[in-house]
Formats: sequence, structure tokens, C-alpha cells
Amino acid sequence: MEIEKIFENNKAWVQSKLKLDANYFQNLSKGQNPNILYIGCSDSRVSAEELMGVAPGDVFVHRNIANMVSNTDLSAMSVIEYAIKFLNVERIVICGHYFCGGVKAAMQSKDLGILNPWLRNIRDVYRIHKDELNLIKDEEKRYNRLVELNVQEQCVNTIKTAAVQKAIREKGVTIHGWVFDIHTGELIDLKIDFPTILNEVMEIYHLD
Repeated sequence: MEIEKIFENNKAWVQSKLKLDANYFQNLSKGQNPNILYIGCSDSRVSAEELMGVAPGDVFVHRNIANMVSNTDLSAMSVIEYAIKFLNVERIVICGHYFCGGVKAAMQSKDLGILNPWLRNIRDVYRIHKDELNLIKDEEKRYNRLVELNVQEQCVNTIKTAAVQKAIREKGVTIHGWVFDIHTGELIDLKIDFPTILNEVMEIYHLD
């Protein structure tokens, strides 16, 4: 897409918003009050607000390759801390998507340079769940199952953080694991058993 076209689209978008509400941007500038932190993939096909049908200001969004939550990623850790302490979000969503290029790249024997340590986290997910995954003979289905398991493990990584543990205890913040099916447009709740996971995590990773 040409850069000039983007600015034309922006002007049309501004006018469409003002046509519905003359004070739209004035109200938007007053601040944000999202109750959801959404951590998703950077894939250009997966737009957080659009797939959830929400407006600007409704969701605090963080995106990276393969929707990772790594305790060494200061960007993700800062986003979580800010969302909990200052925005007072009530829900944290980790959302992956089927046919994720990051997940597929992690399972290929290629030297991807600076991406290697990042994608190693996904390989660790495969290692943890290799018995289940190796039973899936269809490659496409195996990758998609890895997408689901990666979401689950990133939810676990989120629960491991001190800020999230405190928010769960004191504010009742909840964690959710979703997958976006690009083939159908459907958003899928993985219905992960977080109470059980939380108890298991707290045995080892409990932080006051």
C-alpha cells in the first residue's frame, strides 16, 4: 500500500468518526480506561481491536512474535505491570492464532539469527509437550496444537509474575487463553483450567 493512500484513509476515518459523534476525538483524548490487557501476535492478519469488535480505548494491547510472555522481555513485563497497577485491568488475555509463522519457524532447523533466542521459547513449549505433539501425524494439526499449547504456557508465564499473582489475590484479575482461527474468523476460548494451573504454579513460583 502506498503511504499517500494511508493518509487518505486516515482522513476518511476521521470524518466517519466525526459524522457519528462530533466529540469523538475530544472524548478519546481525555484518557483510557480499558478493562482488558490483550497480549497477541504481531502477525499483520490479526488485528486485536477488529477481531474483538471493540473501539479504541477499550483494550490495552501488546503484540510480539508468537504472543510470547518472557520474564526477560522488559517490554512485556512493563506492559503487564502498567496495565495492572495504573490501568487497573480486570482481565489479561493471551491470544494466539492458527497458522502462526513464528510457531512454524521455531520448529524448523534454520539459523534465524537474532530470532533464535526468541523462538527458543516456543521450542521449549514443544519440549514440555512433545509426547502429545509427536502423536499428531498431520503436520498442520500438530502446528495448530502447538499454537494452543504455546498460549497455555504463556498464560502460565504470566501467572508466574509477582504483579499478576498480587492482582489475582487482591483484585480478582483473571487470565484467559484464546486462539484466533484465521480460516473461519472465529475467536476460540481454550477454557484452560487456571485454578489448577495456579495452584501448581504457586507451589514453586509463589511470590508475596
